[in-house]
Amino acid sequence: MTGFQQLYYTSCEHGLSRFSGFQFNAVSAGVTFETRQAVEALAGYEPPRYLMESDTPELLERCPVNLCHRPHDPQGRSATTLCVRYVGRDSARRFGNYFAHALHSEDFPAAGGGMLGIELWNSPVWTSTVSPSTDIPELTAPAPGPLDARAVSEFLRGHPHAARLPDLLSAVFAALGENGSVVVIERTTERIAHWFAAVSYLMPPPLARGLSFATYVLRPARSRLHLIGTVPEAQLAFGPDDEAAYTVFDFARGIFPEVPVGAAVRLLTRIGAGSIRPVWSWTADYARGGEKAPEEWHAPVAAAAASGGMPLTAADADAVIDWLAGADHLGARRAAVAADIHREHRDLDERRLIVLSAAAKAGGDDAVQQEIEGKLHGSRMRAYLDAGTGALEPVPITDPTARERATVLWRRLLTEVRTARERTRLLLWALGAGLPVPPEIMVRETRALARTLLGSAAPAPGFRHEVAELLRQLPAMRESLAAAVGEALRERVGQEQLFSQFPADLLREEDLAGRPLLLEHHLRARAEREPANTVPLMIKILGVRQRASPDEELLRGLWRAPSRTWTHREAARIARELPVSTPVDPAVGEWFDRALSQEVEGEEALEDCLDLCRQLAAPGRSGWLSPSARDRVRITLGLLRSLSDAREAGELVAAFAVPEAGTWAAPRALKRLRMVPTLVGLPADTDRLRLLLGNLTHRDLDLYLSGVAGRVGSDERIDDVLLGHVAAVVTLPDTVPVSQAQGEMVVAIRSHPYRHWSAADLSRLEAVVRPHGADLADRYAERAESRRQRAPRDAPRRFPLFGRRAATAAATQDDPPRRAAAAAQEPPPSAETRGDRTGRDRTRRPPEEEGPVTHRD
Repeated sequence: MTGFQQLYYTSCEHGLSRFSGFQFNAVSAGVTFETRQAVEALAGYEPPRYLMESDTPELLERCPVNLCHRPHDPQGRSATTLCVRYVGRDSARRFGNYFAHALHSEDFPAAGGGMLGIELWNSPVWTSTVSPSTDIPELTAPAPGPLDARAVSEFLRGHPHAARLPDLLSAVFAALGENGSVVVIERTTERIAHWFAAVSYLMPPPLARGLSFATYVLRPARSRLHLIGTVPEAQLAFGPDDEAAYTVFDFARGIFPEVPVGAAVRLLTRIGAGSIRPVWSWTADYARGGEKAPEEWHAPVAAAAASGGMPLTAADADAVIDWLAGADHLGARRAAVAADIHREHRDLDERRLIVLSAAAKAGGDDAVQQEIEGKLHGSRMRAYLDAGTGALEPVPITDPTARERATVLWRRLLTEVRTARERTRLLLWALGAGLPVPPEIMVRETRALARTLLGSAAPAPGFRHEVAELLRQLPAMRESLAAAVGEALRERVGQEQLFSQFPADLLREEDLAGRPLLLEHHLRARAEREPANTVPLMIKILGVRQRASPDEELLRGLWRAPSRTWTHREAARIARELPVSTPVDPAVGEWFDRALSQEVEGEEALEDCLDLCRQLAAPGRSGWLSPSARDRVRITLGLLRSLSDAREAGELVAAFAVPEAGTWAAPRALKRLRMVPTLVGLPADTDRLRLLLGNLTHRDLDLYLSGVAGRVGSDERIDDVLLGHVAAVVTLPDTVPVSQAQGEMVVAIRSHPYRHWSAADLSRLEAVVRPHGADLADRYAERAESRRQRAPRDAPRRFPLFGRRAATAAATQDDPPRRAAAAAQEPPPSAETRGDRTGRDRTRRPPEEEGPVTHRD
């Protein structure tokens, strides 16, 4: 069958059924039973209620016309189209009759010459008159009606809701994919047909041929076609299970659903029904075949539109680029697509340009590829200028033509960029890409860079790194930078300190050979960055100046923070470095004086201070100091010798009794940190030491008593040294002022031998103590005798040499919980037993002895 079979269906007296009523009035030869069934299912018609009794030509003309098209396969090859009109009365004069004229073809596209079903709207082929014969001929090519792309365009231009076309088209696409239906409500079926035509033209032809529709159905819920037209009087009685399957566009009332509209639909509606026909013919060259969803059609349509000179949006171009990477079915046309996109879209990024370049290469068009590669280099340069995280590192350009184009572009950009960092990164890009950097450009850029660096107080770390990398890759720029910095500084007299803010750490000492001013500023800047190396850098500066001694200006420039003072270690190193045979600037002596006056905290600082004193005491160096500074050095070293030379504790205490040991920093530190530990380890002349302990400061006496108490409480052997110190403490004269805490330590030391020492050690202590305290010696003697006899014997209830508070402290010296409990339970002492404010019990009234007595045999 090469044409269209015809079928008439209506209520008549004569037809194929041989009885009156709804039947096929006439059909073409060869019509199958299946075709008759399809026509009969689609031919039903129900007019609006107010037009049910229409029987005049004028009223019948007002009745909606149903142009119904149903493809029988997804490709739309086999299809049936009907035009159903209301004819009012039947032969029995009953209302409700309609006439359906149907055309059926097994190859609708071929038989219709590519015509779409909707183009048969108002075709002259349609009839509503019964045939006197049951046989009617086939049609070879029915003439289309007046509905075409131009008519659709004019209709949309005049429609108030034309902007809803993208939503309608998106909904129809969705209905095709999900077997749903779209309902269009308009005032007339003429307008509905125009909406259907707009959708049909804008859809890809393979999809448009598979679109089923009916321009009029009074009850849309009974239809399952893709597009269903109806009038405002329709009965939209969708069931709860059917609502999701129908999308309703009420153009008569202006009520529309929310429909997501993709980029592909926006492209199609932007092209418009009036221009889409040629685009579809071009698209056939780009489609792979099998495209269904709008997203699958987007890129081929956009590529076809671009080939015809139609503008594309960025979304369209992106779709083409993403599709182009795998569009190997295009062959040589691939390069043409890349050229079209590149020509119209000049702001593409790195990723997109890479795809276009590869497509041009795959298409065999070297000229297009080179053009895109040039653009790609420009994109890479600009991205690299921004120093963004996505910027790619440059790679060598090996193709001569590409190198030439990239060089031209690079030179042009070098004249356009404004900031020093952009210029630096552009130079780095050229080096990475292997582009030649002419000497004249290098000199010019280095001078500009130097001036920028001198005015940059706090450049970003990234900029510092980039400039350093540039100088590393272009060593010749170091000489240019040194010259440019020197020239800039000469023009800005008095601003030499600016050199330290950035350029100094970019240059090396060897780069500044022959430029003493710059070299000195370079070394000063290093000293600021490397404070631990300030002294050797100062010596280098003196070498640059060819001077033996620094002056006040240099010293103040190098030591600015946190204070204008050398540390002891720095001062000692400077003393060693400066030549002894050459006089120094007076400022040096003043700086040594301040260093010596610094407080000394801790043993390490003390050792540094002593090292400084040793250095300054050497011949030739002491002359650098003021008389007071020389005295400090002499006294400090003298006290240091006393610590090693003293043979007896009293001798050491007497040595440190000089006033300077309490007022000058270094002697005071020696006394605080080393005198007491040394003192406790020296033999003690009890007669002398007990009197000299009054010369100690409160702090030093605390340290001494703690040291003696620590040795007494340990398990070490009680030698003559320890015995002498214990005797000195327990016989401490009343004339030595002690605090309450110190008095308690004295009592603890007095009671410890009584409670813990052996008889032999107690006898030794008793012998030393007796000349200074007979009562105390008697008590120690009694205790020794008790130990010797080893007989059970109650301890004396009172020890007449201890006050109550002191005895309690002594008994609990080695038992902190017991000491806390005793302190909590002890009643306040009476005025008689309390003693004076020095903490010693002047009445010697004893407390009760507490706790068990232990001793060593």
